[in-house]
Amino acid sequence: MSQDLIDLTLSEAQLSAVDNALLELETQLSGLIAMSVQQRRKLMRMGDKSESFCRQTLSVLAQNPQVVPPSLPLAGAQADLATLDALRPRLQRLQRLAERAVDSETALGSDVMRCALDGYALLKVAGRNQGLEGLRKEIGTRFAKGPRASEGAEDAA
Repeated sequence: MSQDLIDLTLSEAQLSAVDNALLELETQLSGLIAMSVQQRRKLMRMGDKSESFCRQTLSVLAQNPQVVPPSLPLAGAQADLATLDALRPRLQRLQRLAERAVDSETALGSDVMRCALDGYALLKVAGRNQGLEGLRKEIGTRFAKGPRASEGAEDAA
């Protein structure tokens, strides 16, 4: 059964423009960091409820500087919050674009796989009389079955 989930062709000019745009994004966002899984696990998270708390606390502290000791990095936290507010809408756009790109990659691969499977089925039937049996067997190694795990476990016992 034929399938055509996506019809996408990217010209060399489009690919070059995308590469240039990505390079510009990487350049402009060079201050972004990458953390290890362990680093992420150790961090205190600011969820939705915590965000409201943080905003209110920073606001109250800014309005009452007499209670803020010099050791508390209030200005840095305010700058971080402003950057977070500026970054979020862009991050949402990037995430939507990335999701569409991943879905498109999946659809393209699925279209290719469906056509290849349909073509392979044709080779199995019509290829016998066309001298294509050897080639069909060669490409059919994708479907070769190895020993099952349960058989290997029984042999080892």
